[in-house]
Amino acid sequence: MKANVLTRYRVLAYITAVWLLVFTGAIVMKYGFDTGDTMLISQVHGVLFIVYVIFAFDLGSKAKWPFGKLLWVLAAGCIPFASFFVEPKVTREARALIAGDAAPATAGA
Repeated sequence: MKANVLTRYRVLAYITAVWLLVFTGAIVMKYGFDTGDTMLISQVHGVLFIVYVIFAFDLGSKAKWPFGKLLWVLAAGCIPFASFFVEPKVTREARALIAGDAAPATAGA
């Protein structure tokens, strides 16, 4: 697995998480205080989330995750603040896989 697969996932995970927080704040403002509109924010988050799903699937397929883990990572993109906790764990696991792929094969042993 190449490092750029992980980098794409990480960037979109953080961007999507921030937009989800912005969207959540806009929803609170709209329905709690009857101010503002959420149309543009929801559309931007929706497009970013679709790209996040594609990159998460790409990372998951290359890391050979079980389907349950992939669903767990995708659910993190739907829950405010969850991506900030899930992304570092996924990054540690993926970096270990990348380091294993990059390690030179030793002859003998």
